[in-house]
Amino acid sequence: MSIDTDQKPYSPWRFSTAPCMDWTDRHCRYFWRLMSKHTRVYTEMVTTGALIHGDAHRHLRFNEEEHPVALQLGGSSPRDLAISAKMGAEYGYDEINLNCGCPSDRVQNGAFGACLMREAELVRDCVSAMNDAVDIPVTVKHRLGIDEDNSYDVVRDFVGTVAEGGSAVFIAHARNAWLKGLSPKENREVPPLKYEWVHQLKRDFPHLTIVINGGITSLEECQTQLAHVDGVMLGREPYQNPWLVSDVDGVLFDGVGSGHTRLSIAEALIPYLEQVLSEGGKLNHVLRHVLGLYQRQPGGKQFRRILSEGMHSEGAGIELFEQAVAQTQALIERRRA
Repeated sequence: MSIDTDQKPYSPWRFSTAPCMDWTDRHCRYFWRLMSKHTRVYTEMVTTGALIHGDAHRHLRFNEEEHPVALQLGGSSPRDLAISAKMGAEYGYDEINLNCGCPSDRVQNGAFGACLMREAELVRDCVSAMNDAVDIPVTVKHRLGIDEDNSYDVVRDFVGTVAEGGSAVFIAHARNAWLKGLSPKENREVPPLKYEWVHQLKRDFPHLTIVINGGITSLEECQTQLAHVDGVMLGREPYQNPWLVSDVDGVLFDGVGSGHTRLSIAEALIPYLEQVLSEGGKLNHVLRHVLGLYQRQPGGKQFRRILSEGMHSEGAGIELFEQAVAQTQALIERRRA
C-alpha cells in the first residue's frame, strides 16, 4: 500500500516485520495488523516440500485483515518454487519471498536458505521461474555473505545476478551467515553488522528496491536508515515490544497517529480470540504473541505472568485475558492517580 505525501508515494516495503520461525504465524500477524494498517507482514518460512507434499492449507491460510502479507518460501528447485509460488498467489498473498538467509542445520541439509548465497545463478533461475508463474512481486531476503566472506563484491554480484531473473526487491540482513559454529540465534547477533554495505547496494542498484534488516530496534533508527535505503525490516523488536508497531503509521507513513491505546487493542483482539476458540483453536495459540503488549509499562510483568501461567491450562478461556488486562489497567490507573 502506498501513501501519497508531497506527490512522492512511499515504497510498499518502507516498513515490514521479518519472517521468523515459530513466531510470525497468522495469529501474530493479525495482532500486529490491529496496530498498523501500513506495515508489511511476512509468514514464517514454508518449504516447498511442505506445500507440495504436505498440508498446504494449514501452511497457507491467513486472515484477510493481514494484507499486505507476504509468503516466504524455502527451497532451491525452480520447478518446486514455481509451483509453490503459484499456490501462494492463488491463496491471495501479495508477495512471494525467497529465503536466501536462514543458516539453520535444517536448511543446510536441504541446500537452501543461506547456502544459496553461493548459488547466484541458481537463485536467478528460481526467481525467474517464480516470476513466470505469478503476477505478484517475487522478492529475495539474503545475507551479505557466508562464513568468512569479507568482500562487498560477494553481495553486489549476488544481487546483480539474481536481479536478472526479474526480482526488483532485495531485503538484506546486514550480516554474514555462519554455516558452522553458530546457532541460528547467534547468527542473528554475533556476525558484525555492515549497514554501509547495504547502503552501497542502493547506490549501485538505484533502480532496485533495497530493504535493510538486522539490529534495528526503534522507529528513530528506521528513519535514519530510510535516508539511505527504500525500506526497513524489523524482527525481534516488534515481537518482544509489539506496541512499537502502533506508532509505525504515524512516524513512518502518513503522520496520522493510530489513536489506539493498549486497552483498545486488547478489546479489539477479543472477537478474534472468540473466533479462534470457536474453530477449535487454543487460547495460547494467540496469546503467546501478546505477552509483550504491556512491555515497559506498570504491570507489564504481571500481565505476562497471568497469561503465561494460565493460557496453557485445559479449558482456559477469554476470561483469563480479560482478567490480565483489567488488573494491568487498574495498576496503570493507580500509578497515574
